[in-house]
Amino acid sequence: MTNALRRLLAGFLLFITEFAIMLTLGVVGVVVFLAVSREVFDQDAASFDAQAFRWARDLMGAEQQVWVEAITFLASRNFITTVALALIGWFLFLRRHRWYSLLIPVVALGSISLNLVLKNFYNRPRPLLPLTSASGLSFPSGHAMISASFYGLLIYLVYTHVRRPVWRWLLISVLGLLILIIGLTRVYLRVHYATDVLAGFTAGIVWLLIAIPVLRRVEFETKKRLRRPLQSLDEQPAS
Repeated sequence: MTNALRRLLAGFLLFITEFAIMLTLGVVGVVVFLAVSREVFDQDAASFDAQAFRWARDLMGAEQQVWVEAITFLASRNFITTVALALIGWFLFLRRHRWYSLLIPVVALGSISLNLVLKNFYNRPRPLLPLTSASGLSFPSGHAMISASFYGLLIYLVYTHVRRPVWRWLLISVLGLLILIIGLTRVYLRVHYATDVLAGFTAGIVWLLIAIPVLRRVEFETKKRLRRPLQSLDEQPAS
């Protein structure tokens, strides 16, 4: 077996290990999330959602649908998948940072999977009279959850690798503002209640806070175990 093939196999095993562990932790996180958010459908939440619809409309104006839909597209599954694949290719072939090439799909796929679990558990219909077409269930907002986890991951990468403080905090501010605006657009378009968006933000951030440290630990331990048999194979005399 060549070194390149062994490294590819080791990377695949590492990805499977990380993804399995994160899905397990995600299920635990879902249980906790459901327990905390049990009161989401009470009367206070309904009043809050109604006020949020009016506030978003007053804040953004009545005729802003075109650019609002452009912003909300930045958290769509198609766009996030495209950007994630581009980042994976960048870290895999150009920057040669294999851990990031594994971290990105684990965070993105895990966020999407957990969001679908939550939606099907709550089975909450979307708001009436939406301003644009939207399919599926409402709680929690997939756009909010995916944007919080994916763009939150970009914030982590920027904070870790951008050395100049001016650029670092500028990019972090832009990405943080983008997350908030994406959530606001979902309320403005009446495809989600404000409680859907807040729940999505919370679940996405919690998922990210669990994923990064756990995956770093899993990656360290897995590479340490895989390095031993690889080293022993390299030390064997060629036949």
